[in-house]
Amino acid sequence: MAKNEYDINQRIVQIRKTLGFSQEKFARGLKLSRSFQGGIEAKHRKVNERLAALICLTYGVSENWLKSGAGEMFEGGRDPRLERIIRNFKSMDPLLQDYLIKYIDWLSDNFPAKPG
Repeated sequence: MAKNEYDINQRIVQIRKTLGFSQEKFARGLKLSRSFQGGIEAKHRKVNERLAALICLTYGVSENWLKSGAGEMFEGGRDPRLERIIRNFKSMDPLLQDYLIKYIDWLSDNFPAKPG
């Protein structure tokens, strides 16, 4: 494998860790097996254009950063914590989504952010 391919594999590990995902959860979001993800991270698997595009689309990663390491990891300064909340929210039952919205409203009303 070329040196750049190793770099992209390392950046994929960095994305996964920044998101706080296990190999299993990261791979599941991409419809891959955990063992395939492990192969990527161990540099035994090549990252093709299709997989790179899927990672960028699924996790909001900058394609330029993924391929070259230049710029910011996430597009438009996206907050990976917020992206994680959105992904989890979308996977919930609608009744649970409604409950979560009410709970967040309650938290916001009762525990406002401290200035500064």
